[in-house]
Amino acid sequence: MKAKEINELTTAQMHEKEQSYKEELFNLRFQLATGQLENTARLKQVRKNIARIKTALRQQELNK
Repeated sequence: MKAKEINELTTAQMHEKEQSYKEELFNLRFQLATGQLENTARLKQVRKNIARIKTALRQQELNK
């Protein structure tokens, strides 16, 4: 998900996306620990998406 796409979301949608990415990250870490993870690059992508959402939320907070 790109920053432009994230900025177009509402605050509630951002929180929902963040929660879903956190759940996905948990599942990916679990798969990594059990040796079932095939796409290790997905871990990095999910972490970056979470960071982008948190950055956008903080920017909205500061702009108010």
